[in-house]
Amino acid sequence: MYNALVVKDIIMNALKEDMNYGDVTTDALIDAEIRGRAVISVKEDGIMAGIGVAQDVFTILDSTINFTAIKSDGNKIKAGEEIAIIEGKINSLLKAERLALNFLQRMSGIATKAMQYSDAVNGFAVRVVDTRKTTPGLRALEKYAVRVGGCYNHRYNLSDGVLIKDNHIKAVGGVLEAISMVKNRIPHHMKIEIEVENLVQLQEALDAGADVIMLDNMDLEIMRRAVEITSKRALLEASGNITLETVKQVAQTGVDIISVGDLTHSIKALDISLNIERNT
Repeated sequence: MYNALVVKDIIMNALKEDMNYGDVTTDALIDAEIRGRAVISVKEDGIMAGIGVAQDVFTILDSTINFTAIKSDGNKIKAGEEIAIIEGKINSLLKAERLALNFLQRMSGIATKAMQYSDAVNGFAVRVVDTRKTTPGLRALEKYAVRVGGCYNHRYNLSDGVLIKDNHIKAVGGVLEAISMVKNRIPHHMKIEIEVENLVQLQEALDAGADVIMLDNMDLEIMRRAVEITSKRALLEASGNITLETVKQVAQTGVDIISVGDLTHSIKALDISLNIERNT
């Protein structure tokens, strides 16, 4: 599950962004007491994610709305299926419609892509994880959608764990120096991950006692050699321009983790629509 308090803040900020002074069109056209029914339906196949977030958009805006979810997060959904029915004041339904769909479409698009990656490495002892390449302000929702689709989360933010990148290494003078400095300045329980660009740096990271080593933009043969050299002394993470077409080959090298920015940074939203009917 996601943190409900964090999600409420995200929704409140989004509502204020979308109608900080109300909805002039809806308020001018629709009497506040007219009631109706809305149906959310899917226009293409995918994986459901964000139905609870969509519900929260409607009920935070108007607590009298009745939202009935037909599908749950993680369900496979097919074009033409109805996934939720909403009843209440049409004025409120119209105001919440776009924001609820924005969350639902993007989260379902991410979950659908995550399921494709999860399926591609099925049978391998490897985890496909996301990155911090998320939409600012929406990370909690997007990383939740990654899990719904069957993949895993890397760190949520810079406070979560140590990840020494190439520019950190350049700034302090080398792999050994970076790991040594970090070890003296972090809590005893925190693991150290470091990015390496070649096998020389890999060996330095192993000698310095890194817990996780990120293989940055290495070709498949170098990754295989890295797995042999490491011999389970640290977890190995493959990273850099990995796609659905290449992820299985990367998994075959024997790495433990594959980080994929594609899970969140350039997602096509799933096509989902909402239609409103006035009560007769």
